[in-house]
Amino acid sequence: MLRGFFVIFLLCAIAVVAVFGFRGQKTTQPPSEIFPDMVRQPKVRAQAPLDLFADGRGPRLPVAGTVPIGYEMPKPNAAAGNGDAGLPGSANPATGPWSHPNAGFSEGTDYYNTGKMGDHWGTGIPVPVTPELMERGQQRFNITCAMCHGATAAGNGITKQYGLATVVTLQDERIRKMSDGEIFNTITNGKNTMMAYGPNIIAPDRWAIIAYLRALQRSQNATVADVPEDRRAELDKPVSPPPATAK
Repeated sequence: MLRGFFVIFLLCAIAVVAVFGFRGQKTTQPPSEIFPDMVRQPKVRAQAPLDLFADGRGPRLPVAGTVPIGYEMPKPNAAAGNGDAGLPGSANPATGPWSHPNAGFSEGTDYYNTGKMGDHWGTGIPVPVTPELMERGQQRFNITCAMCHGATAAGNGITKQYGLATVVTLQDERIRKMSDGEIFNTITNGKNTMMAYGPNIIAPDRWAIIAYLRALQRSQNATVADVPEDRRAELDKPVSPPPATAK
């Protein structure tokens, strides 16, 4: 039995030497690695040649029409005198907070870029709250937030049907009382299972989302005091049943 063991050991040693060779032996063939080293990854290195393409270049030009993340397409300027300032067809193109000079990702240390006033979270939307801002916020919210938090921010987005049960409702009293700056920070850096959206959403769009979220929270928790006085009388009117249809 011991003799058989030595025979098998000798055959395995010969096989290893035949496959891997002796230490220091040189060959023109690429080395064989059971676990390839990370310095030799199958990837294109910056400014390195590559035989895959006809021009021999590894780095490729961006696809035509590619723009950086957060880039705001310039608004077309129309001839002066064709409309009111700030509206399409006017001398001044229609702009909004997302076209602010600081329409980039968080680049400063002020409230606009961090949500902090000194060492505390601040409150307030640092850009003019206009219909255009609310429309932008609704668009960005539906694109980025609604799949998890739901269209009304009630935490019932489509992802909850696929097992993401940790999504909180933004209609919760704790979130409603949370300062705008802290919500801005959560969007920027993420929290718990929520990823950071700071690298994907420019700062003015984050404020637009917060403005729209506050409108959603108010719409789902409204009281009579929120209704204008000249419209409150309509709340007391009985609701007429729908007209009967003939069978």
